[in-house]
Amino acid sequence: MVRLRTAAVNAVRGLTKSCGHRMPASTTACFAKRGLAMLPAGLAPALGPVLEQIAEMTTKIKQYDRQIRQLTETEYVETQALLKVYGVGPITALTYVLTLGDKQRFQRSRRCSCYLGLRPRRSQSGDRDPQLGITKAGNGYLRMLLIECANHILRPPGKDSSLRRWGLALAARGGKKAKNKAVVAVARKLAVLLPSHLGHPGTLHPLLRRSSLRTYHAELLRRPRVPMTASPFWLFKPFQK
Repeated sequence: MVRLRTAAVNAVRGLTKSCGHRMPASTTACFAKRGLAMLPAGLAPALGPVLEQIAEMTTKIKQYDRQIRQLTETEYVETQALLKVYGVGPITALTYVLTLGDKQRFQRSRRCSCYLGLRPRRSQSGDRDPQLGITKAGNGYLRMLLIECANHILRPPGKDSSLRRWGLALAARGGKKAKNKAVVAVARKLAVLLPSHLGHPGTLHPLLRRSSLRTYHAELLRRPRVPMTASPFWLFKPFQK
């Protein structure tokens, strides 16, 4: 619905401009109301119904926003923790929860960014390790929403935070496409940060927690040591006949 409204607004602006007129600058929400008042008389019969449809779509979009907000408050209460993060709205929070599903899927929150395709691709060969773009794996819609949240955090009137300062520091390094890389980096940080607000079990593997360190070290000591001069094929002895 938002895409249809945007296309209709662009069509009205383009048609009026081709006829020698210009529509007033306004937000998309109040474009139909201001457009009807400023529309030339010769174009009113053709573009008047389009502006009325834009007004109806705006009303419908507001209704959808209320329904999504109601879902976050009733059926998916866990999204309320995500809404406390600056830059994350109801649509992003609800999409994040519904896409990841069970929060116990990932042992480490860093794997969420890999699951959503926000990690850089690697193509190493000897000493060659070029900087590549992100993998773009997983849900593309949620990745787009996280990018929009990152843009909201880094924009000029954004709220001051450590994440914003970190992103602006990356953008200030300069270079080719520095701002775009900073936005993707902030989106990747958001993908890693949000599971902790959902009550993620943590970033430590269960075997590496303090309560299990002694058992883990004792198991390592019980394993047979491999002699330094032994052949690597010694490791495959249990599998030989």
